[in-house]
Amino acid sequence: MGRPTIYDVAREAGVAASTVSRAYARPGRVNADTAQRIFAAADRLGYRTATAGQPPAGTVRNAIALVVADVTNPFYGDIIKGAYEAAREAGYQLILSHTNESPRVERQTIEQELAQVDGVVIASSRMTDSALRMVAKQKAVVLLNRIIPEANCVLNDAERGIRRAVEHLASLGHEKITYVAGPETSWSDGVRWRSLRQAAADLGLEARRLGPYEPTVLAGLSAALRVAESDSTAVQAYNDQLAIGIMKGLSRLGVVVPEQVSVVGFDNIIFDELVEPQLTTIASPLYRMGFTGMQNCIAVAQGAKPSGRPLVLPVRLVVRGSTALAAGRQVALRRRLPGTPTEVPGSRERAVGS
Repeated sequence: MGRPTIYDVAREAGVAASTVSRAYARPGRVNADTAQRIFAAADRLGYRTATAGQPPAGTVRNAIALVVADVTNPFYGDIIKGAYEAAREAGYQLILSHTNESPRVERQTIEQELAQVDGVVIASSRMTDSALRMVAKQKAVVLLNRIIPEANCVLNDAERGIRRAVEHLASLGHEKITYVAGPETSWSDGVRWRSLRQAAADLGLEARRLGPYEPTVLAGLSAALRVAESDSTAVQAYNDQLAIGIMKGLSRLGVVVPEQVSVVGFDNIIFDELVEPQLTTIASPLYRMGFTGMQNCIAVAQGAKPSGRPLVLPVRLVVRGSTALAAGRQVALRRRLPGTPTEVPGSRERAVGS
């Protein structure tokens, strides 16, 4: 008897040959039960693909894929470090992929990797819920900064972080806050905007939204003109890169931060302390997120059951020099204290508890 072919596998599994081909080349496009039947039939017949040479589905390969939206974004640096360390400790390989903020590229990348890995950790996915559910049916999946019931999820406490930032701005006398939004496909962006809108309503402040924008410094530079044209005295940006770009753009337009506009970011990346003024931000436990997400993915790949509840990690507000008293408050304070130098809150870094 000759070497088994794709047609032999198709007859054994009761499917079309094209379905067998798709199960190996693009597993995300094949029903999970059908894929398992195909791989089991291939195992019985001793069939192996000529290109991949991979063992059948379910065989332990000791590799986990980590998929990030933009490998050049400093936000992902500590996530990658944490995930790598957890994989190394467990004796697993980490396969890193970058999807350029594209839901289409993300889906294609994951489909190509499913046949080679035991599980997938997806950081800040841009895919739809239905696409993520399809992946979760086939392999162990952990989502970072995203929630679907079918997957293990690890996220930061964005709601509390945004509330702390709004409370901080309110304490400085700011009454109008502009939220500069991130990508339209970002789940986290929706959470942050809703949280800001609710916190502002609770405190009697006005909240408005600009965007969406790409989460980059260049996008922040382009957003600065619209910020300057508004009458808001405070900005909450989707992330630190946008915030830094906004500060640089405002400076070019002659708008002084924080004396005229206060700016708050989100993430606490390394560049926050290198810009002038240093950026007030909501600090996320990025290393811990990557480490925990990888640990959980390996555990599920080895047979553990997902908890069904997302793991929410605490955040903290780090106050630096980019926030200060609202312009009107500064004038009033100087009138009350003539000739007395005033220390602007936030001129020294301090952390506000989560």
